Amino acid sequence: MAGIGKTRFGALADRDLRSLAVEAGNKALSDAGIVPEEVQAFYLGNFAGPEFTSQNHLAPYISTALGMAGIPSTRFEAACASSGAAFFHAFLSVAAGVYDTVMVMGVEKMTCQPNPRVTEILCGAGDCGPGGEMAAGSTFPSLFGMIARRHMHEFGTLREHLAAVAVKNHANGFLNPDAQMRKVITLEQAMNGRPIAEPLNLYDCSLVSDGAAAVVLRASHLCGPDAVAVLGAAQASDYVALDRKPSITTFPAVREAAFRAYAMAGLGPGDIDFAEVHDCFTIAEIVATEDLGFVERGRGGFAAFEGETGRAGRIPVNASGGLKSKGHPVGATGVAQICDVVRQIRGGAGEMQLDRHGVGLAQNLGGSGATCVVTILGEPSRGEGRVL
Repeated sequence: MAGIGKTRFGALADRDLRSLAVEAGNKALSDAGIVPEEVQAFYLGNFAGPEFTSQNHLAPYISTALGMAGIPSTRFEAACASSGAAFFHAFLSVAAGVYDTVMVMGVEKMTCQPNPRVTEILCGAGDCGPGGEMAAGSTFPSLFGMIARRHMHEFGTLREHLAAVAVKNHANGFLNPDAQMRKVITLEQAMNGRPIAEPLNLYDCSLVSDGAAAVVLRASHLCGPDAVAVLGAAQASDYVALDRKPSITTFPAVREAAFRAYAMAGLGPGDIDFAEVHDCFTIAEIVATEDLGFVERGRGGFAAFEGETGRAGRIPVNASGGLKSKGHPVGATGVAQICDVVRQIRGGAGEMQLDRHGVGLAQNLGGSGATCVVTILGEPSRGEGRVL
């Protein structure tokens, strides 16, 4: 990980998709200390640029604007895990020796459409076929509301536990100068937000956002002293429809991707100092902490409420503010998480900086658990990073 770059996340009415991408890309190039001509391939994560902005053929549309004409430029779509998937395949290309230097980017411009249209576009990441959950009127808030209600039924998770995740992530986001919502909230506020999909309310849901993030991956012999090693990375998939899963309180794709990433890194959950996880809804963070092995299954809500996942807790989660406070431009989220992990490991996260930051994990989820990418990063001294 030789260079990183991000834009501010938010409702950026004065910015278009390409200008956001170019800003993030130029920051990553500058941070890596290279020029565009040194990049050998461009990997773009974007969920729905054509639907949001009417622009297709996005990868060369962006790479040429960065001065990277002539190289392979490819767009990856995996719902909210689009740029996580782009990163995984870019990592494989460098680890395999196909390329020495690549750029990975995620970008999304969502706020140019009215909210009903945004909801319709996002529903395209679910099962929209005849008889499918989206065709029957479901939305992602309603699906994750069902997950939350079932988790409550099975494990005794409380509404206060969901609210504790929101309170924590808002407090963390307040420290993040690039976050969309820098607003500290109380448990009472989080408990009493406007209802969205029982038991979820406004404070349980991530934000509609614009933004971009980029990283430069290089072969280790080309990297400088600020480089961060990719210790492990894995991608896994599962059914798109929630009703095809044997249980809706655990995501097999998260468990499988985590298992493979831990095996590649030669590490386990107890070796992770901090994590950025995919809190598209508060219940998603709770389930992720369980599926990643940070807490026992069914104890994720209790762990959040008791402070285990707070900044000073046993396993700090979403010190950036997470999707809940930082923002969730869906195609950009996976790479943005990786940028946040890199900043922590380098010790350059400002007020967000954690005391323990040698090894970090990023977990990027697509849809209601149909795609997951888990990436483990660390100081180069922790290991070389390798492919199984």
